Amino acid sequence: PYTTLFRFKIMELMDNFIVQKVDGFIMAGAVDLKAIVPGVKRLNEAQIPVMALDTSPEGGKVDLFISFDIEQSSKKAAEAFIQGIKDRNGGTVPEGVVLEITGSLEDMFTHACTKGFRSVVDQYPQLTVVQGEGKWNNDDANKRTADLITRYGKEIKGIYVHTPDIMGTGVVSAIEAAGLDPRDYGITGICMGPEGLHLIKEGKVLAIVEQPAYDSAALAVQYLYDLKNGKPIPKIGDTVTQEGALWSPARIIENPWADEGAYMVLQGPLVPLEVEADNPQLWENKLSYMWKQQQK
Repeated sequence: PYTTLFRFKIMELMDNFIVQKVDGFIMAGAVDLKAIVPGVKRLNEAQIPVMALDTSPEGGKVDLFISFDIEQSSKKAAEAFIQGIKDRNGGTVPEGVVLEITGSLEDMFTHACTKGFRSVVDQYPQLTVVQGEGKWNNDDANKRTADLITRYGKEIKGIYVHTPDIMGTGVVSAIEAAGLDPRDYGITGICMGPEGLHLIKEGKVLAIVEQPAYDSAALAVQYLYDLKNGKPIPKIGDTVTQEGALWSPARIIENPWADEGAYMVLQGPLVPLEVEADNPQLWENKLSYMWKQQQK
């Protein structure tokens, strides 16, 4: 019911923006990326440019999808995950179970996360991967983790969380509720956010590949402004660079999900193994004043 309501709300917003004759539309993520395609096509028919962040609609024309490489970032996080298992077991990967707490199973983001994760973990056949669908929220992630801890207990050698920014707290809470220490599970994943950054600083999560969400949104606004003013935006085959930016260089490739359009592939740093958690360029630190206000 929630997914259906959310989908209809997005479609309603799209129709409202078309009536208002907006100059551009930024899609900042959706639950069902196939169901919103008719709305994207209506935007296309109205000749309203479409930018997508985080996830791409799975149809229609998306002028530019701006995100990090979900699969490759997941692979990077999985490599840190396996190294964590080795570090906790005398340099070897023992036989056992690893939990993979996923997002919503119908989502392209989830499939890309799993593909990157399994490209590393499947090199260790002594590990059995058991999935629990966290559905992009802490409540479901908590319940699935608690159930799997009860079922597999000491067999579990590590817990991988697709997106710790919105599922990490739920997973950690389940571990602690079972009287266990999150440090013993080497939690990694992609998308950090203030929640994941806090868990890293507490030592409860091993590492997270940060999604450059602030930068992708800023770039989307800039490129819509450029389109409105007749200026070119990056096209397939280009590489965009910005000196000192954590997201640079960014390749422009064909969008593999939409029917038409480009994909700007940003870099994502692994925190804290590649970039320290207090690095001022991380958007979670740039906007830290907001988290402090919320805590008051």
